[in-house]
Formats: sequence, C-alpha cells, structure tokens
Amino acid sequence: MELPQMPELMGLSLLVGLLALVATAAVARGWLRAEEKPSQPVCQKEKESKKSGSKKQKQNQRLRKEKPQQHSFSHPLLAAALKSHSGNISCMDFSSNGKYLATCADDRTVRIWSTKDFLQREHRSMRANVELDHATLVRFSPDCRAAFVVWLANGDTLRVYKMAKREDGGFTFTATPEDFPKKHKAPIINIGIADTGKFIMTASSDTTVLIWNLKGQVLSTINTKQMSSSHAVISPCGRFVGSCGFTPDVKVWEVCFGKKGEFQEVLRAFELKGHSASVHSFAFSNDSRRMASVSKDGTWKLWDTDVEYKKQQDPYLLRTGRFDEASTMPCRLALSPDTHVLALATGTSIHLFNTRRGEKEEYFEGVHGECIADLTFDSTGRFLASCGDRAVRLFHNTPGHRAVVEEMQGLLKRASSESTRQRLQQQLAQAQETLKSLGALKK
Repeated sequence: MELPQMPELMGLSLLVGLLALVATAAVARGWLRAEEKPSQPVCQKEKESKKSGSKKQKQNQRLRKEKPQQHSFSHPLLAAALKSHSGNISCMDFSSNGKYLATCADDRTVRIWSTKDFLQREHRSMRANVELDHATLVRFSPDCRAAFVVWLANGDTLRVYKMAKREDGGFTFTATPEDFPKKHKAPIINIGIADTGKFIMTASSDTTVLIWNLKGQVLSTINTKQMSSSHAVISPCGRFVGSCGFTPDVKVWEVCFGKKGEFQEVLRAFELKGHSASVHSFAFSNDSRRMASVSKDGTWKLWDTDVEYKKQQDPYLLRTGRFDEASTMPCRLALSPDTHVLALATGTSIHLFNTRRGEKEEYFEGVHGECIADLTFDSTGRFLASCGDRAVRLFHNTPGHRAVVEEMQGLLKRASSESTRQRLQQQLAQAQETLKSLGALKK
C-alpha cells in the first residue's frame, strides 16, 4: 500500500489545527461577549456616577435599598386615601373652619390638605419642610390660616410655622426664628392650642402639663398626680384642659383669664369617675358639654359635663358600653361632633359605636400597615380619618347618618307645627339619601 507523501500530510494537519484554533477563538469570543453584556449597563452607571459625583452614588445606594410596600386596604365605606407622605404619619389635625387637614410624618414634612378634594380622584397637598428634624404632633392655630405648631422629635420642643397666602392660592411656610424653650423631662403625649388663641398646652407622660402663652413663656405647671399620663387635650371651647392616665379617672382643669385677656390661674374643675382601671383616652364634644372615655376595664363611657362644677356638681354618666379589646391593648378614641358616634381604635382596626344605643355598627379591620397613631372626625362629622402608615384613610360616617335618621324620626312624632315637620322631613330625607348612595340604608 502506497503511503501519502509527507508534505501533503503536514498540510492536512496544519489545516485541521488552524480550523480548530479559529473555532476555539470564536467560542471564547462568544463567552466573553456573553459575560460582558450584563456588565455593560453597570459600567455605564459607574461612568455616569463618576461624572456626577457622590450625589449620584448616594441616589444609587438609596435605589438599591428595598422600599417598604404601601399597605393595601379597601372597604365599601372608604372615601379616600391621602398618599403624599414618604414616611409614617403620626398626627393629624383638622382646621376649625373645616377647610384643611394638617398631617406630619417622619419624612421631615408637614402637609396641608384641602378637604374639598377628599372625594376627588387626585388629592393635592402643600408641603412644609421641617429642617434637621421631624414633627410628631401638629396643631392648627384657631384662625386656621395664620400658623400651625409642631412638636419636634429630636429637639423635644415646640416650633411655630407662619402661613402666608400666595397669589396662586397656595401657602408659604416660615418657621419662627426661635423654638420654644425645652421644659419637659419625659416623652410628650400631646399638644394643643386653645380655640380662644390665649394659650398653648403641652403634656408629657410624667404627669406634667404646661400652659404657655403664645410667646413661649410658661404660665402654669399642672401635676396631674395620675402616676403616669396617657392622654391630655384642650376642650373645643378653649376653657378646659383634661388629662387621663394610670388612675381610673379623667381630671379636668379650667384655665382662667381676666376680662382684659390676662392670665389668672388654673383651677380644678371636675373629674370623670366610674372606671375601675386606668383610662386610655378621652375626648370632648364640639360644644364641650359631653365627654367620652375608654378604659382598660373594657368599657367606654359617655358623660354629660354641662354641670355647675363651681357648686361641686359632678358630671352625669349617660351610657356605658362594652369594648373588651381595651382591656388587653392601648386604645385611641374619637367622638363625633354631635356625640352620636364613638370611634375606638386598637392595633390596626377601628370600631364604630352608636352612643344612643351603645351598639357597635361598623368594624374596619387591618386599616393600616402599622398601629393606628391618630384618629379624628372632621368638623362636619361626615368623615372619620385615621393614620398609622404612610397614608391617611378617610371613612364615610354611616353610623352618624343612621343616628340622624333615628333622631329625626323621633322628633317627627313629637313635632307640633307644620313648618317644624317639613324641616325635620327634609333632614331625614337627606340622611336617608346619603345612606342609600353609600349602600348602607337599612331596610
């Protein structure tokens, strides 16, 4: 058998080797491209980051952090959800004229909302920045458009913000040059501005309540002697300051001023006695003639406080209702302006009671992703607002409309004149129509 010549064999081997080398290079180049493709955007980001400096790097770091998801909640009676804050909301306050809602959160902002937008698709708000701190409590001044005050979380004091109307209808917000002096030695539980505009109240958990003038001077110090305090508030009439805490009572004082507006003294007015355990919270009615309280003894109570306390007359107990949840966890309370509805919040849920019958009428479960931090009715009583996470949730007050129906039906039976009957029938029809539109009219 004749063997092929050596040059031909060597040429064939070189050709095979060359083809193998080309194939290997192609595969390697493909691997490199496959590895480079995912890294190209990253490299581009790195180049952009170097160009834009540390500000861009910090932004990229924030984007890489996992953001908490907004809590999802729905209910047929949910009227609106206000969602402009990027941090958890701790406090709300409706202006006395009912036109605005102020909210503060740990995102270092206070937002002012227009109540006329509540039922609209979009909810616009005006933002006031809290420099180098954040607010935990916020309260409108009595004239609603002049100022609001906040409690600073880190500064442990009050700061006043002036509000100035702009030509476009918005506001500019300017903090006063100096904050109030630091006086409290324990965590703050509430602040308030008297509707008369004569004084400001701050209260801390160590049973200290301070009465200030508007210039930041302490007029009086109250020791509630309740071992520890859980809540304190100024009455809507601006005359009284109340406090509750570890003891089974609510204590109320009158802040007295002279005819010329000068501060005189703080006098003990009356007490709400009847609970058998510590009191979580309480509230005044709009006219300050009724009060409601909720206690660790598992009950809520409605009181008539329109009494001659200077003649040692005590408030009258009007109704007691059961609320077992209050015996195991802290509870927040809100009383509707007409006192017909009592709202109680524990954890992330809200319970609504008819105060005439003492019955629970509505229950909203899992309203917020965090424990409810504040609960309040608007000045008309149409809406109940709650906060706890990054949103304010507004509910239609259907128990309030039902209470109006019951009241009008009772008054119609006793009405003597035709004009009175027509007026009552008109109010009854309006309440029934509202309930029908909300799908909450009981047959």
